[in-house]
This record gives sequence, C-alpha cells and structure tokens, in this order.
Amino acid sequence: MGLEDFFKKLRIGTSRASKEEAPSHWVKCPSCNAIVYYKEVLAQHNVCPKCSYHFKITAQERIELLCDEFVELDKSLAPTDPLHFVDKKSYKKRIEEGVAKTGRASSVISGEAKIDGEGVQLVVFDFAFMGGSLGSVEGEKILRAIKRAIDQKQALIIASTSGGARMQESTFSLMQMAKTSAALNILADHKLPFISLLTDPTFGGVSASFAFLGDIIMAEPGATIGFAGPRVIKQTIGADLPQGFQTAEFLLEHGLIDMVVERKDLKATLSHLIRILNPNYENQCILNR
Repeated sequence: MGLEDFFKKLRIGTSRASKEEAPSHWVKCPSCNAIVYYKEVLAQHNVCPKCSYHFKITAQERIELLCDEFVELDKSLAPTDPLHFVDKKSYKKRIEEGVAKTGRASSVISGEAKIDGEGVQLVVFDFAFMGGSLGSVEGEKILRAIKRAIDQKQALIIASTSGGARMQESTFSLMQMAKTSAALNILADHKLPFISLLTDPTFGGVSASFAFLGDIIMAEPGATIGFAGPRVIKQTIGADLPQGFQTAEFLLEHGLIDMVVERKDLKATLSHLIRILNPNYENQCILNR
C-alpha cells in the first residue's frame, strides 16, 4: 500500500469519527523525524521534502512513475503448489491472500512500456505479494520479457524489490536464478541492454542472480540491498560489520553498483541510458529521418 492509498483508506467514513479515530494528514519521516503534510510527500513521488528520504511505493506507483504507456502481458500466469507445501499456513492460502491484497496472481508485473517515447520491456516486482518472492511464475515472466526484448530489439528493465527465492517452491524457485541468468546471457549475445533498478529492499536469490547482472545497475537512495540479513552474516563470519554496509550508497562507494539515482530523476536517466546503450537506436533514428 502506497502513501496515497493509505490516506484514501483513512479518509473513508471519517465524517463521524471520534477525535482519536480522526485521520492524520501528516507524515513523520523515519529518517529526519520531520512532520510533513502528506500532499507534499505525494507531490515529490513519495520522497521527504526535508531530507529526501525515499518512502516505499507500490508496484503500480512505480509503473506510473517510469512509464508514458504500459501494457501488462502474461497476466494469466499463476503459481501452483507443486510440493503441496504446508507450514503454519498452506501455500495455496498464501497465494490467495496475495491475490486478494494486490489483485494480481504473482509478485511480478511484466509488459511493454514506453519511457520518454522509448519502447522497452519492463518487469516490476510487487513486494506486497508474498514479499516480492521469486517463484517459478516470476521466473517465467522474466524469461518471456527477455524473449520479447530480443524479438523486438528493445532494452530490458527490471525493477527489483524482493525478499528472495520463494521457499514454498524449494528447488523450483532456486532454479529460476539459473534460468533468468542464462536468458540474460542470450540477451547480452544480441547486444541488447539490461538495466537493473534496485529498490528497497532487494535481497536473497534475486540479488544473487539477475539483479546484479545488469549492464547498468542503479539503485534508489537509501535502498537496502544484500543477500542475507546482517545478523546472519555476522554469525557466519564472526566479525563486526561496517555501518550501513547494505545501503545503496555503501555499495556505490565500493563499486558494486553503478549509480544511485533519486526517484525524480529515474525516468529521464533510464530513457537517456536506453538511447546510449541500445545499438538499434541510432539505426531507428536514421530510418525515421
């Protein structure tokens, strides 16, 4: 749920609300603790106007932020329960909850988009669906987006936010890491660009595979990125960890990503990179003259 949806929900039926139940139109920034009117935050793409802290946004808000046009494809693909997984709750029940929460059948939205007039294949992860976890359907959607990029000679953009591979699918999920990585190698053979956008948070099998295979790897300011949590890493290596070692800024400083881009500049930066990296762009310009 994005900030706008949150405040819309709060406003429903508040005409007779008690003082305690009345909605607040102010947002407390978790970074600088400033109290900011929510419309100011929304006007800046859910970014704090005081300190530029980037609040989380929904997958749909991400698409609207980046795209002039977007046509979703492969909407009918939905996960099954090949292992009949049952923990505290069955996998089928978790899927049903994800569908009810997001209105979608998986944690990946894929389709054809235009960004400042440039045609691209776009994949956006939805953290609201089972923590943006990577399952067999998500891997298949990414694979199909790669195939379309090759067929149409377009760039591929994947905006990741994920907790990692989906444990309810076990090896089926883990194999998506290899599947998508192999497909991206074919995309590279066709000399077509893949731009990876890392958002908060990006962890686990996603960061350990395609998310770090981009020709350009960019991240939003303050995004937390890694494989495992700091407690697990500390217990494994038996050493203290640097302050903020899993932030986008730390990864940029140590050469693991290429750029940190503020949300307001993402669309322009992506379209500029597409023009630079896509070898077919110059040919298209010549044909259009």
